[in-house]
Amino acid sequence: MKTPFNKFLYVGFLALGLYQALQHKDYIQAASSMGIGLAFDPFNPDQKWNNRPTWQKAVLITHLALVAATFGFGMGLNDK
Repeated sequence: MKTPFNKFLYVGFLALGLYQALQHKDYIQAASSMGIGLAFDPFNPDQKWNNRPTWQKAVLITHLALVAATFGFGMGLNDK
């Protein structure tokens, strides 16, 4: 896939996840959508992890942390 198309998919899945979390309060589905967004690397997918700039690594790690936090929050709310 080409990088510009990946950027649209990445932003689209991130926006869908945020919409599901904020509007519908469906945190598990939101975590799933945001997690799928990570599969579509918005940066150069041919570049190895060690060669990426620090800010790109920070964006992706922060996104992963958001997915994990949303999933944990959803699991905590459904714990009975």
